Amino acid sequence: MPRGSKAKYTPKQRRKAEHIEESYEQRGLDPGEAEARAWATVNKQDGGGEQGGSGRRKAPQQKAAARQDSARRAASARKGHPTHRGRVSARCGNRSAST
Repeated sequence: MPRGSKAKYTPKQRRKAEHIEESYEQRGLDPGEAEARAWATVNKQDGGGEQGGSGRRKAPQQKAAARQDSARRAASARKGHPTHRGRVSARCGNRSAST
């Protein structure tokens, strides 16, 4: 697909870009700049030309890996191990010797 192609955008995203472009043109911008800004706005708001809903599903391998990771963490928690992975010292009241 050539660079600049709008084939990946949903009809809703195309309509949104049209309305934004018209608004910029009414404010006095030249049509080329208005179009560029409109598509930049749509990209910022919607994350680019992605399909929504069912088109954004996880692959089966990713789902399986996530389930395994979740099960491992749940088993660890049942055994009494903490589930967090970040720093603990600031949250648990451990203070440095300087205070």
